[in-house]
Amino acid sequence: MYTQICSGSVYGVEGRMIAVEVDISSGLPQVNVVGLPDPAVRESVERVRAAIKNCGFTFPMERITVNLAPADLRKEGTAFDLAIAVGILVASGQLRTEWFRDMIILGELSLNGEVRAIPGVLAMVEQAKLRSNTKVLLPHANASEAACIEGMELFALTHLLALKDADSDRGAWQSLRYHADHSQDDLRNSLLLERTHQHGDFGDVLGQHHAKRALLIAAVGKHNLLLSGPPGTGKTMLAKRLPGIMPPLSEEEALQVTKIYSAAGKLPGGIPELMNERQFRSPHHTISAAGLVGGGSIPRPGEVTLAHRGVLFLDELPEFSRAALEVLRQPLEDREVTIARSRAVFRFPAYFLLAASMNPCPCGYYGHDSEEQRCSCSEAYLSRYRAKISGPLLDRIDMHIEVSRPPATADLQSGMTSAQMKEIVLQADRYRSARNDALGRSFADLAGASLRKAVQLTREADELLRLAFDSLGVSLRAHDRILKLARTIADLEQCELVDSPHVAEAIGYRGLDRKLHAL
Repeated sequence: MYTQICSGSVYGVEGRMIAVEVDISSGLPQVNVVGLPDPAVRESVERVRAAIKNCGFTFPMERITVNLAPADLRKEGTAFDLAIAVGILVASGQLRTEWFRDMIILGELSLNGEVRAIPGVLAMVEQAKLRSNTKVLLPHANASEAACIEGMELFALTHLLALKDADSDRGAWQSLRYHADHSQDDLRNSLLLERTHQHGDFGDVLGQHHAKRALLIAAVGKHNLLLSGPPGTGKTMLAKRLPGIMPPLSEEEALQVTKIYSAAGKLPGGIPELMNERQFRSPHHTISAAGLVGGGSIPRPGEVTLAHRGVLFLDELPEFSRAALEVLRQPLEDREVTIARSRAVFRFPAYFLLAASMNPCPCGYYGHDSEEQRCSCSEAYLSRYRAKISGPLLDRIDMHIEVSRPPATADLQSGMTSAQMKEIVLQADRYRSARNDALGRSFADLAGASLRKAVQLTREADELLRLAFDSLGVSLRAHDRILKLARTIADLEQCELVDSPHVAEAIGYRGLDRKLHAL
C-alpha cells in the first residue's frame, strides 16, 4: 500500500516542503530510505522501528520503501522521524488517512515513542502557510515557537501513543490542538524587561562624551564603527551598550531574526513570542571564516547572520585572522552572505551594524604615552600590526572613533543614560522614516547618483565635501559613506538640509584610515 505524508526541512534559513512517500509491498522485510538522505535520516529507520513497537503498534514485516521528494535535494536532520512513522502506520492500515490529509508533520522520535523538539520549525511552518497548508502536527516543545505564525492550526504531540488514542476517538484528537498559554504574560513581560537591561546603561560610563555622541549617530543610521584607544578606556563597555539604544525591531524584522535563530537551533524556548530585541554577537578572535559567515555541506548561519538587524562586535580587531576579516567585505556591502555548493546556492541575510575595537599598537599605548606607560613597539612591528586590517575593509567602516584615556584631574560625569539616548534615537528614527516614505524606499539602500540626488546639501556643505574628497584622497565609497553619515547627523537635529557643520563632523570620523596606511 502507498501513502504520502507532507513534512519539511530547512535549507539555509528558509523552509522547504518535503513529501515523505511510503510504499509497503511483498518481499523480504527491509526498509530502504531514498532521496539523498544523510546518515541522520538513514538512522531514523531504527528510531522509527523501535518507537512503533514500544507504543503498541505493529511494525510491518514486509518490504518498505521511503522516498523523500524532491529527490535531488540532500536531506539532513531528524525532522522526518515522525512523518516516516505516521506514513508507515497509515500505509499499513493502523492509522486513518483522513486525519493527516493536508497536514505538515514534523518531529524527532525517541526509542520509546517520545516526540522531541527539532530546530527550524518556524521557517517550516511559515513555508507551510505559504503553501496553504494550515494544519501542523509537531512536538509540543516547538508549539509555542510555531504559534508565532498566525492562522495555523497546531496539534502538539508529546508521545506517539497519543495518535493511537486519537485515531479511535475524535475528541482525543481534538485534545491535541494547541492554544497559546496567555497565562504566561507576566513571565514574558518580566523576561522582556530583563533583556532590555541586559546590555547595561550608558550612565555607567564616566566621561567619553565624544564616543557616546558617535555611538548615538551609529544607532540612528546603523553606521559601522571602529573604536581605537589604549587598554582600559571603556571601548568594550561602550560597544556592549549599543543595542540598548537602537530602535526596536519591526514585526517583519523580528520574524526574520526569530527564523534565523530557529534554523540555527538557538531559539529560546517556552514563550510564544518573536525575538523583538536586537542581538549582540561577540565572537572570539580565533573564529574561522566559516564560523563568521556560515558554512557546512548544507550551510548553516554564521555569526554575521546571527547578528542580523543587531550588532556584531569584534573585540581586538587586528587579532582576527586575515581570512576571517576579508570575508566580511561582501556582507558589509550586500547585507547578505552567498554560499555556493555544487547542488545549490544559499543566501543568508546579514544586515548588521559592525562595531569593532582595537588598540593603537600591540602594547596598546602608541600615541597615549604617560610617565608610567610608554609604547615599546618598533615601527616595523607597528606597521605589521596595523596592516592586518586591509584598506577595503577599513573603507567599509563609516566611523573611526578615538577613545582616549581621560586625565586623572578631569571632572568625570556620566552624562546621558541609555534611556535618554534611546529617546533621542527614536525621535531621529521617526524623522528618517518620514523621509523614507517620501523617497518611496529606504535611504540606507541608496548609493551612487541616487544617493547624491537624495541628500540635499547647502552650498557651503557641498564645497566642504568636495574639498575633503580632493585633499584627503578618500575613495568614492568613503565619499558616499561620509554623505550618509552627514545626513544622519542632520537627522539628529531634524534638519531638512545637510549643512557644513554636519559634513565637518562626518569627515572628522574618517581619520583612522589615513593614519593606518601612512606608515
